[in-house]
Amino acid sequence: MYQTDTPLAVLVLNRIGFGPRPGDIEAFDALGDNDDDRLSAYVDTQLDPASIDDDDAEARIDRANYASTGQSRTEAWDSYVRNVDGNNQVSTPLEELRRLAMLRATYSERQLVEVLADFWHNHFNVFGEHRIARAMIMHYDSQVIRPHVLGNFRTLLGEVSRSSTMLYYLDNVASSDGGPNENFARELLELHTLGAENYLGAGLSQADVEGFPDAPVGYVDDDVYETTRAFTGWSVANGTDSEDTGEFLFRRTLHDRFQKTVLGTFIRADQGDNVDGEQVLDILAQHPGTARHLSRKLCRRLVADDPPEELVESTAEVFTSAIDDDDQIAQVVRHIVMSDQFRTSVGLKAKRPFEATTAFLRATGAELSFGPDDEQSTRFVRLYNEMGQQLFGWPAPDGFPDSARYWLNTNSLFKRWRLVNASLASAVDGNYWIDVYAATPREVRTADGVVDFWLRRILGFEVADATRRSLVEFMAQGFDPSFDLGDSDSTISRIRALVSMVFMIPEYQQR
Repeated sequence: MYQTDTPLAVLVLNRIGFGPRPGDIEAFDALGDNDDDRLSAYVDTQLDPASIDDDDAEARIDRANYASTGQSRTEAWDSYVRNVDGNNQVSTPLEELRRLAMLRATYSERQLVEVLADFWHNHFNVFGEHRIARAMIMHYDSQVIRPHVLGNFRTLLGEVSRSSTMLYYLDNVASSDGGPNENFARELLELHTLGAENYLGAGLSQADVEGFPDAPVGYVDDDVYETTRAFTGWSVANGTDSEDTGEFLFRRTLHDRFQKTVLGTFIRADQGDNVDGEQVLDILAQHPGTARHLSRKLCRRLVADDPPEELVESTAEVFTSAIDDDDQIAQVVRHIVMSDQFRTSVGLKAKRPFEATTAFLRATGAELSFGPDDEQSTRFVRLYNEMGQQLFGWPAPDGFPDSARYWLNTNSLFKRWRLVNASLASAVDGNYWIDVYAATPREVRTADGVVDFWLRRILGFEVADATRRSLVEFMAQGFDPSFDLGDSDSTISRIRALVSMVFMIPEYQQR
């Protein structure tokens, strides 16, 4: 990917946020006398979101008037599962959350929280179009994922495992001793905790694994089967033989009560409600393989598609040392972003469609309500969805890919250009959605000046000479680049087209 001498401020605002807005780079640079102090101050503030005034974003959310926010699990179940009608469409929470997530990423001051909310939603992915997920996903976001994005992994894992959304999505609601379903157990090991990197393959017994029984280095199929047995009976109160509330319910009559062995740990028979499953979650959360798997994914998100092994190992050590701390994840994230590997990772990550879109909105100062009934927002979201990363729309449990190889292709880049171009050219009653001409200072009317102004505003760093020269030639249209272009219709149109071009150059695609 294209390399640049990118200032630390630009790297930070794109990696642990969704891109700089006008004034953000200057605000970062004012945090200290050197990069060490600035980075530390910025990260510490972002890791303490309660200290950040986010009234503007909260006011925008209030004005959007979403119907499904703020509901308890029972209220959401009652509104969108039990009593679906013309006013309470089952897909309302899903469609509203898609807009709410984009609103927060664009306008919230708590940028690291939004980056990590996106990360954990992908890590614990549920397909939003699933019949229960689309009804309960707003609750999943607000009550299961978001409260723990900087907290303790074991706590987050437990909340996810008990959520009605995940229990339905991975088919555990009816898993029983007489009809066990492996889906949840397999993804719990393969994706949520140890990861496929610690799967030792078919044909091995548990006793064959190095370190068994005290410290098995990985898992085998028998561990999946035993984990499946441990979670039989973990279900949802859905009216089958209980109250119809959508709350977590342990169905003892469906539970396999006999002894089990998971990763070398013996689980005795006839334990109390939920104990088998909770014990398995403890085993998995504390396993060194989980520390490495989670550390690798966080390093991939924040540093590089192929993160340095040294950083992965040191991050896993922090993960393990903070295993019981309420701010375990915050400690892990701080270790990653304060590392030398983070600072030297310019050009090693690409913007996926979500990051490219929200960075575009932030750089241009766009004003979109993302309200459910706002026609302009609806059109924008429709254009975004064509880019291939419709939020909460990945069908498989593994979440959206996190690599440039997947996203930087001709079709994806064309759809990015289409969204940017349409957004900058669209107007309602003569008022442009995003008026980049009005945002260009009147004293900036030379080709050189217009190009440099928008490069600074959108990127915050200098681009290759050949790239800048091409942009200036387009803006000048054969005239001297220092010539005042005035405010003709042609100049106005070229400014809009130029800004669209800047959002498509290779330098912008890096994150």
